[in-house]
Amino acid sequence: MKKAVWLVVLVLILSGCTLFVKEPQVAVRDLNVVSLDPAGLGMELYLTVDNPNSFDLRLLGYSYDLKVMALPLARGGARDEIRFPAKSETGVRIPVKIGYGELIEILKRMPDPDHIPYTLSAGLDLETPVGQRSIPVNRTGTYAVPPQYRPGNLFKGLGNLFNGRD
Repeated sequence: MKKAVWLVVLVLILSGCTLFVKEPQVAVRDLNVVSLDPAGLGMELYLTVDNPNSFDLRLLGYSYDLKVMALPLARGGARDEIRFPAKSETGVRIPVKIGYGELIEILKRMPDPDHIPYTLSAGLDLETPVGQRSIPVNRTGTYAVPPQYRPGNLFKGLGNLFNGRD
């Protein structure tokens, strides 16, 4: 009976420790086109992580699933390590690569380039003093394609290149 009581006390103490770890607040700050190359479109997702705790947290890795106009666009992850200092906000950049096949599927739907709907589902795997924890990130919004990456401007630029104009 004494062992059972000690076991219950130990479980309560350990579960109580997780109450001391405040969940960091994660915000999606930006989604930017950073490159256009033969492999596809390179984008960068910029998050900020606000660690409200009095101790550092460490990112062990992340995963993400990005949908545009309800179409699966990109999925990935990495095992990158980043330290989130106590009581501060830290920026995290997540590279996203999108192939031309996926871009063509989106263009077939003829979206408004100023309001393309997207959904991001991600998870940040953190190490805390009481063990590992996964923080979900879910965001729905719209994206405005920068003018230089819009199809009309890209084709115009290609035409100028072939005609010898800049």
